[in-house]
Amino acid sequence: MHSTSKGRNRRARCLIAAVLLLVALPMLLPAGVTQQDKTEKLPEIKPQIPNVNRDDDRVFLERADVLHKQDEDSFMVLTGNVEFSHGAMLMFCDSAHFFPWSESFDAFGNVRMEQGDTLFVYGDELNYRGDQHIAYLYGNDNNPVRMINRNVTLRTPVFAYDLREEYGYYTETGELEDKTNRLVSIEGEYTPSTKRAEFYNDVVLTSLSKSDTLTIYSDKLFYNTATHVAELKSPSTIINKQATIDTDNGTYNTDTEIAELFNRSKVTASNGTTLEGDTLFYDRIKGFGEAFGHMEIVDTADCLILSGDYGFYNELTDSSFATGHALAKEYSQGDTLYMHARYLYSYLVTDSVSFEADTVAGTEAWTRIDTTHVMVAHPRVRFYRSDLQGICDSLQFQEKDTTLYMHYHPIVWSGDRQINGNVIQVHLNDSTIDRVTLPEFALTAEHIEDEYFNQLSGKEMIAYFVDGDMRRLDVNGNVQAIMLPTEEDSTYNKIVNVESSFLTADFLDRKILRMKMWPQTNGTVTPLYLAKKSLFYLPNFHWYIDMKPNEPEDVFIIPESMEILMSDIPPAREMPRRRSDNPEGTETEVSESSEVPDRSESSEGSESSESSEIPESSEVPESPESSESSEVPERSESSESSEGSESSEVPESSESSESSESSEVSESSESSEVPEVSESSESSEVSESQ
Repeated sequence: MHSTSKGRNRRARCLIAAVLLLVALPMLLPAGVTQQDKTEKLPEIKPQIPNVNRDDDRVFLERADVLHKQDEDSFMVLTGNVEFSHGAMLMFCDSAHFFPWSESFDAFGNVRMEQGDTLFVYGDELNYRGDQHIAYLYGNDNNPVRMINRNVTLRTPVFAYDLREEYGYYTETGELEDKTNRLVSIEGEYTPSTKRAEFYNDVVLTSLSKSDTLTIYSDKLFYNTATHVAELKSPSTIINKQATIDTDNGTYNTDTEIAELFNRSKVTASNGTTLEGDTLFYDRIKGFGEAFGHMEIVDTADCLILSGDYGFYNELTDSSFATGHALAKEYSQGDTLYMHARYLYSYLVTDSVSFEADTVAGTEAWTRIDTTHVMVAHPRVRFYRSDLQGICDSLQFQEKDTTLYMHYHPIVWSGDRQINGNVIQVHLNDSTIDRVTLPEFALTAEHIEDEYFNQLSGKEMIAYFVDGDMRRLDVNGNVQAIMLPTEEDSTYNKIVNVESSFLTADFLDRKILRMKMWPQTNGTVTPLYLAKKSLFYLPNFHWYIDMKPNEPEDVFIIPESMEILMSDIPPAREMPRRRSDNPEGTETEVSESSEVPDRSESSEGSESSESSEIPESSEVPESPESSESSEVPERSESSESSEGSESSEVPESSESSESSESSEVSESSESSEVPEVSESSESSEVSESQ
C-alpha cells in the first residue's frame, strides 16, 4: 500500500510540471512569432558598447547581420551590412574579419568609407589598422580605388588613407582629376581638408579645357584643387599653344595662366623668341613676360640677343625692353655687333592709310593697316664691331624704310678714320649697307700720324654702297677739305686746303676713280714747314678717340668726356648741335616715335642757321685758337705768307692756287695731289659707314 501511494505521488508531480511548462511556454516567445519564424530571421548584432562616446579614439563595430566566431580563429566573421566607425570616419562592407583586441579588420565587397558629406572612398577590399589609423584599399584595373572629395576624384589601384593626418596617398601610379585639370604620376598624396595634392615621378598635368592645350611635365609637382595653382619643385616643362616654359622652381596658375618662375627659368614664345632670367613673371593670355636678374631675350629669326638686369618681352605686340647693363648683340653678318645704352627697346608702330572710292574703277573706299617695327637705344649709346665702332645719345632703327638713325652727336670710327655730324642715317638692304646719309652736317677725318689728319666736311654728305663697298660719294654745300698727299717715299711734306660748293667722287675697289668739285674751287698747297697750325684743322674738327670703344667690354665704359658731350646742359661744344628746324621733319618724327626723352633744352641751345658755316669749337686740342674770321681769309693769309717767302716751294703754292680756279679736278699731274688725298679721306668714310 505504501509503495503504491508513492508511485501515485510521483505521477501527480510530473503531471503538474508538464501543465506548468505548457502554460509558461507562450510567455517566453514574442507575440505572433512561431518556431518557424525564429529559424528564418537571424538576430541583429548590436554594438559592442551600445551607449559609449563615439568621439573616443577607438574602432567600433556599429552593426552586422551575422557574427560568427570559431574557437580556433583569432577574429570574428561578420557578414551582411557591416559597418565600422573610427572617429568621424564610417566604413562599410559586405563582410569583414574583425580583430577587436587590435581594433583592426579586413573588409571585403562593396567597400566604402565616408566622412561627412564631402569625402568618399570606394574599393574592393580594405585593410584597416586601428593602432596606426591607416586604411589600405585595393581595387583592380577595371575598378580602381576611387576617392571623391566634392569635385575632386582620385583613382589608383592601391590607396592608403591616414585617418589621423587626414590625407591619402598612393605609390603604384594614380590619377587626380578636378573640374579643370587631370594629373597623373607614379606616386602622389592628397589632403582633402587643405585641397593640396603632391605628385612625384613622371608627373603629367593636362588641361580638361577643349580650348586649351596646357601640358606640364615634372618629377615633383604640388597642386591645389581649390586654386588650381601648380607648384613646380624639379626640372619642369610647361607647354601650351602660345609658349613653352622651362623651370625647376616656380608656380603656374592654370586658371589665370600666370607663371612665377625662379632659379634661372626660360620662356620660349611660339615664334621662337626666348626670355630667360633669374626670376620670371609670365602671363600667357597677354603674351607678356618680364625677367629680373641676368635677363636675356634671344630672337633667332633676327639674330639678335638682348640682355640686361631687367627686361620684358610681349609676344602679342612683338615688343621688348632691357635696362641695367643693357646689351644688344647682333650676329647676322658673322661678326657680332655689341651695343649698349641705358635703355634698349623695340616695338610695333601701326599706321592706317585711307583710299577713296574710285567710281571709274568701281572700287569702294577702304583703309589699309600697316605695321612697322622700331628699335630704339638711348641714352649714352655705344657700340662695337671689329670693323666699326660708334657712339651717340639716341639710336633708332625703322623697319619700314630699313634705316638706322643716329642722333645727338653721332660719331663712328673704322680703324684710324672718324665720321661725325648732327645726324647719321644708314640705309640697309638685307642687313648690308646700301646708303649712308649725313643730312645736316658731316665731317670725316683720318689720322695720318702725330698731329696730322686728312679731313673733309660739308653741309650734306651721301655715300652709296654696292656689296658693302662705297661706289660714289656726294658732298653738297660748303665742301671743305684738308689733305696731306703721300710722297713717293711715303712721307708727307705739304698740306692741301681746298673748298668748293659741291663734290662728287666715284670709287672702285676702295680706290678713287674720278672726283669733281664745282662750280668754283679755291685751294692752297703749303709746305709743312711753312704751314701755320690754323691750316691743319677744319673749324669744327675734334678727334674723339678717347671715347672710342676698342673691345666689346668697352661699350659699358662711358668716359667722362662722353658724359660732358652728351649732357643736356653741356659746356662749349666741339660739335654743332642738331638743328631744331628740319624741313623734312625726319628727326622730329624719329624722336617722337622712339620716345627719346625731351631734348628741347638742347635744341634751344643749338645754332639754327640756313648757312653752311658751322660754329667753331673752342676746345679743339692741338688746333689754333678759333677766331671769328672765316677760313677763306686764313687761307689767303697762308697764300700771302707763301708769296712773301724766298722758298722754292712758293711757285708750287701759287700754281696750286691757280689750278684751283678750275671747276673740275682732273687726273693731270698739276692737280694729282688733291684727288690722291681726297681718296684717302673719302675711303675712310667707306669703312666708317660700313
